[in-house]
Amino acid sequence: MHEEEKKTKSTVPYDEDNYTHNIRKDNERKLDRRSFLKTMVGAAGVFAVSTLPWGTIAAKHLINPSKRTYPVSKIADLDLMKVGDAVEFAYPGEHDSALLVCLSDNEFKAYHNACTHLKCPVFWSKEKEELVCPCHHGLFDVRTGKPTAGPPKRPLPEIELSVEKGSVYATGVKKYEAQL
Repeated sequence: MHEEEKKTKSTVPYDEDNYTHNIRKDNERKLDRRSFLKTMVGAAGVFAVSTLPWGTIAAKHLINPSKRTYPVSKIADLDLMKVGDAVEFAYPGEHDSALLVCLSDNEFKAYHNACTHLKCPVFWSKEKEELVCPCHHGLFDVRTGKPTAGPPKRPLPEIELSVEKGSVYATGVKKYEAQL
């Protein structure tokens, strides 16, 4: 009897020829390594294909930057602007905030008012006669848009202006030229 007990304890209770009798085999591997890699390669392919339209648009702007056209937009009337005043406006799109500053009777400068450091809003300080970014104490020269203090390294994007029929108009955005 002792011999029979040893035999029953050491034998597989089911009639199977492998040692995995205690594992449930239904849906054992829904996603094995090979399936996982196929899924990842497929996802990478979808991602790569989905970025192609944006790459095409960027390439067009890099190849032919002069062909980009901007709308002409009225900013302010001359009779309402005094020397040292600033007017906030949207240009070239409705979500692109910009700032027009009256420097003298017929001299105006306009810049996008998002700091080139971390896109914080830039404000006009009439007392200091400079553009100020309060986030990290960035300062910009109002005549050139170049940073004079703080962490910004690039100048503010300048908006091209024209004065016609008693009003100031935005006509374009100057292309940024990196200086080496």
